[in-house]
Amino acid sequence: MTRPDRICVGAIAGSFGVQGEVRLKSFCAAPEAIAEYGPLWTEDGARSFTIKLTRAAVSGGLGARLSGVATKEQADALKGVQLFADRDRLPALPDDEFYHADLIGLTAQDAGGAILGKVRAVHNHGAGDLLEIFGPGQKTALLVPFTRAVVPTVDLAAGRIVVDLPEDVE
Repeated sequence: MTRPDRICVGAIAGSFGVQGEVRLKSFCAAPEAIAEYGPLWTEDGARSFTIKLTRAAVSGGLGARLSGVATKEQADALKGVQLFADRDRLPALPDDEFYHADLIGLTAQDAGGAILGKVRAVHNHGAGDLLEIFGPGQKTALLVPFTRAVVPTVDLAAGRIVVDLPEDVE
């Protein structure tokens, strides 16, 4: 179980070469900043790694060396592992930016105060963030763009967001 004081900042995409380097996918605004937030932890907190970036990799990833990883086999075994940084190592965000982890679990209400559900996930397929909202009685999740026009209010202290759905969405 992920600790609430840790934020997912990247994932290991596989091995890079034959000497224990990994391909690293950074979720940071400046991808190289991932190396500044260490040590980075596995989701369960059982392992931690210091990271030394070695190169920009093909397809936007990074090549890196992780402490305790010396062979291709060890690097291969970490494929898909998400990496978490302690929240207090991350920069403070401007008022209109949020860590995805802070949005997940918030109650979503429409402009009239009716509960739509809870934010279950935040997705980004290249065209901006989408909030996945799932509520009681829903068969499928509601996906809404995370824009100021559609989500004019994010109140972390109250644990809610206000969603102004377009009229054609039910």
